[in-house]
Amino acid sequence: MLYHIGMYLRTIARKNKDGSVVRYLQLAHNERNEKGQAQANVVYSFGREDRLDRDALARLVKSISRFLEPGVMLEATTAPDISFISSKPIGCTRLLDALWERLGIASAVQELLKNRHFATDVERTLFALVANRAINPTSKLSAVAWMNDDVVIKNARDATDDHAYRAMDFLLEAEEHIQREVFFSVANLLNLEVDLLFFDTTSTYFETEEEDGFRKYGHSKDHRNDRPQAVVGLAVTREGIPVRSWCFQGNTADMSLIERIKDDLRDWKLGRVIMVDRGFASEENLRYMQRAGGGYIAGEKLRSGSPLAEAALSRPGRLKEVKDNLKVKEIVVGAGERRKRYILCYNPAEAKKDKELRDETVSRLQAELANIKQLKGAPHKKATCELRSNKSMGRYLKQRSDGTLALDKAKIKAEERLDGKFLLSTSDDTLSCQDVALGYKQLLEVERGFKDLKHTLELRPVYHRKEERIRAHITLCFLALLLIRVAEVETGKTWRCIKTELSRMHLGEFKGPAGRVLQRTEITAAQKEIFAALKIKEPPKFFEIAP
Repeated sequence: MLYHIGMYLRTIARKNKDGSVVRYLQLAHNERNEKGQAQANVVYSFGREDRLDRDALARLVKSISRFLEPGVMLEATTAPDISFISSKPIGCTRLLDALWERLGIASAVQELLKNRHFATDVERTLFALVANRAINPTSKLSAVAWMNDDVVIKNARDATDDHAYRAMDFLLEAEEHIQREVFFSVANLLNLEVDLLFFDTTSTYFETEEEDGFRKYGHSKDHRNDRPQAVVGLAVTREGIPVRSWCFQGNTADMSLIERIKDDLRDWKLGRVIMVDRGFASEENLRYMQRAGGGYIAGEKLRSGSPLAEAALSRPGRLKEVKDNLKVKEIVVGAGERRKRYILCYNPAEAKKDKELRDETVSRLQAELANIKQLKGAPHKKATCELRSNKSMGRYLKQRSDGTLALDKAKIKAEERLDGKFLLSTSDDTLSCQDVALGYKQLLEVERGFKDLKHTLELRPVYHRKEERIRAHITLCFLALLLIRVAEVETGKTWRCIKTELSRMHLGEFKGPAGRVLQRTEITAAQKEIFAALKIKEPPKFFEIAP
């Protein structure tokens, strides 16, 4: 019986009559026989060494390497007298760095640094902090160790915690200029339509229970009313590209938000800017949005009881089908200063869902009412109170004069009238009904931006205390969101897929008697596709060969 030991390449030599020696290359593996003696078994002969098809050997090595992790592959293909020092990921940082330069962020920062004297490269430190948010979000202290030891970043030098915080302070100082330059650069490069911007706000909380100058208690969209917070604003284009971010105290009023945002965007001289929002629909806020030639598209509450909204709902007229399973109808209510333009939108698919949900709720409610009839005394009173306070079922109930509960059929009929509908108002008569309706639906892009900020880039929770550091942290997250959203738009892939694929690209460091070599792993077809879609040059195979 033979026992397999291992496979290897070996050479054998034969001496010719003229005294010359010919070497042959063979693929072999050792086996032990029943006596425990090693015995070579030739699997394949590659022929004479001087006539060897080295390209075929290279293809064989490449084929085998596909099944190995990058670090293992580099180690396996290293000669015995070569030391394999390290293997660090390079794909994601390389892509983000190319976008950082292409979108003009690097040049904007460097222009502001021309007459400044820093002991470190602030631009490289800022890029590293942004890349950390996009690739592996950590605290600023951990981010420094990450950029120094765990990834490859072009021209990055050893940084310290102080370098990171100085870079953040500079970022806050130059925030307005950087965001402005980046906006116009991105708009030109990507040919973005910037006449219609979508705006919304969210909140992010702090791991403390104490208020201070910037961290304030307010209405928390994170459902963390037990924590002080800051309010974050974000504006995106039709394509979902973020173009501006804001940061406010946690208790900032809506009017103050709108004033600041309108003033900032007006200073950029963008021409017509339409604010699209559903959170600031008070008459005072809407009037302010129209100042200086601006406009708005706002969501109206169908159940608000507003006479104007009721008039818009009851106005006769046929719904016109546009696209995205959407039908619209224009309604103008009032005249002169009281004139208001509404767009009633109807989605048949959503109407079906609303009806099915209501029917299910009413069925549950009927069963609960039947059970309550069987109860007496305190249990009856408790069950009645719980049912009336139930958010989903209580709105379809009415209380009779004798105190018993019954279905409110008038309320159910009124709700049927609203199935699949939402009501918008706009101050801009030049926008078509379709533009208004589809523009409002694009608010989903803002919400997706907030989702990525909070989860992918881990905006929250925030541990910074000083206002300037909080603002700088949010600006870093905004710049990271800009880079990953551009990558998504141009590749048609999610950032998660891009990051997963490019994280497989490593840069290996080798040292031996002849010198030092930095060599990356082979580029896969998927990686080639990503770089090509973004018009980014593939990283060179050899980064450094030092004798």
